[in-house]
Amino acid sequence: MLKTLSYKINRWRLKRNSQRNFLIYCSVFVGFVGGLAAVALKFLVHLMEELSHNISSHLYYHIAYVFLPAIGILGTVAYQHLVNRDKIEKGIGKILINIKKNRSNIKVNNIYSHLITSSLTVGFGGSAGLEAPIVCTGTAIGSNVGKFFKLTPYEKTVLLAAGSSAGIAAVFNSPIAGVLFSLEILIGEITIPTFIPLLIASATGVVVSKALYSGQLFHLVTEGWVMNALPFYVALGVLSGWVAIYIAKVGGKLEGGIFKKQNRYVRAVAGGVILGLMIVIFPQLFGEGYHYLTAILNGNIHVLKEETLFSEWLDQPLVMLLFIAALVFMKIIAAGITIGAGGNGGTFAPTMFTGAFLGLLVAYGVNQTGVIHLNTVNFIAVGMAGALAGVLHAPLTAIFLIAEITGGYVLFIPLMIVSAISYIISRYSSPHNMYWSHLIHENNIQPGQDYGMLNAITLDSIINRKYTAVDKSMTVTDFYKVLAKTDANIFPVLKDDGSLEGVVLIDDIRRRLFNKEIADSLIADIMIEPPTVIDYEQPASSVMDTFDAIDVWQLPVVKDEVFIGFISKSALLSKYRAVLIEQHKASDLFA
Repeated sequence: MLKTLSYKINRWRLKRNSQRNFLIYCSVFVGFVGGLAAVALKFLVHLMEELSHNISSHLYYHIAYVFLPAIGILGTVAYQHLVNRDKIEKGIGKILINIKKNRSNIKVNNIYSHLITSSLTVGFGGSAGLEAPIVCTGTAIGSNVGKFFKLTPYEKTVLLAAGSSAGIAAVFNSPIAGVLFSLEILIGEITIPTFIPLLIASATGVVVSKALYSGQLFHLVTEGWVMNALPFYVALGVLSGWVAIYIAKVGGKLEGGIFKKQNRYVRAVAGGVILGLMIVIFPQLFGEGYHYLTAILNGNIHVLKEETLFSEWLDQPLVMLLFIAALVFMKIIAAGITIGAGGNGGTFAPTMFTGAFLGLLVAYGVNQTGVIHLNTVNFIAVGMAGALAGVLHAPLTAIFLIAEITGGYVLFIPLMIVSAISYIISRYSSPHNMYWSHLIHENNIQPGQDYGMLNAITLDSIINRKYTAVDKSMTVTDFYKVLAKTDANIFPVLKDDGSLEGVVLIDDIRRRLFNKEIADSLIADIMIEPPTVIDYEQPASSVMDTFDAIDVWQLPVVKDEVFIGFISKSALLSKYRAVLIEQHKASDLFA
């Protein structure tokens, strides 16, 4: 029934609307649904937090901290295993894999699974962010809308990014940052034709979010910066770069999994209890931590004393300084344990938290010396941008996100300085952000439009199946007769089961064609083993890398170890050129 409905709708819209106009309509729809998803996630997390607070209200508060995160992570793992059957695709890295290798197709269950699992994880105290789950939800919405209307891989990628933009924009009420996040992280380049659908989806998501779930994440920052503070902003930028490297390495390692030899439920409970014990010492690690960020942005640093076992000690400036420094390093460890134990969340919010407390650490520490008085709120806001720019390798996203969510437009210069320095230091340490570093080393996936466009090519469309097979027992004289009837310059030698035994290359025997000594030789004597064999399931980008590496122009292709034809480098290049032209046409919404 759904296929029939899809067919009828597609037939109607192709008659009434141009493909480019329809992409705009789809971006509005994706933005609307993405906004609804963000509101649903906020509501679910609020519901889970209320439930966890109700549980803790009947117990000594710190006792509840020990087991609440384990309940949330265990519930997440159980849902993924028993209900979702491990079909959920967690993390932004999975989105990038789907864009690069799966033609931007994402399974439909990801539309709702992330809302359920992330709300369980974070609502019960898991020290992770909701941004990655809402990005995964938004991209699944965009991808499946594209699949329903049978759009091209490029158009599905645009809608996928539009869903991500809508989700981020709706969560933070920051439409520009939502667009820039998708362009810098998911698509990898900024172009005006791609910018328009993303901007429309992002604005729609914010409108839906404001209409249904009003409220500002952080309060406004209105005080400007002063020249005397500039050296300390530079210092903050350097520290942010180093902390970004720390986050990428430590967080990435822990997210890869803890207690790997144990089954998933033991990992969930053990990881949850360890996290709970950390929260007993540092209550600020509970959940996203935005409650504490809001408080310190309002200048209320004394909120850090709440629920802390040694709150009286924090009256001493040196102890408070050490406590803030500990939070800078502990948050990402807590986030890594949360995700590594099986919880669903991301490092976006923990990175903001870490950056904020790094800014607080610098400002609070300098102010205690009495040499100069720094605006603590400004450094907190700019610290968030510095950490994000370094971890994500997305300075524009960091600058505009913090400017939008804090209202700190007067801080553009410090935001630019700190984000740029942090990005440069982090980029010097690793040429790719934490998502791409893993994909490049573990999945052999490369960033860049060339890679994506190559993988938009299916090998089936360029395989030459019109070949003339020869038997290895055939004489060279008889082979000459076959050669006279075809213009092929490569011939497969096949076994009885259809598998490839070797190939005969005309280039290899051309100089011996008139040598009478080989006229009575057999094909077995002149055939060679091909330098390599292409698998039918191999991505086109890998095939191109193979051609470049061994410097040949034709290679045999096998499917389930059976020879099916040849691929030529010239055919692949011609197809790439056609895809490049078609994508440029498709991206021009106003052509």
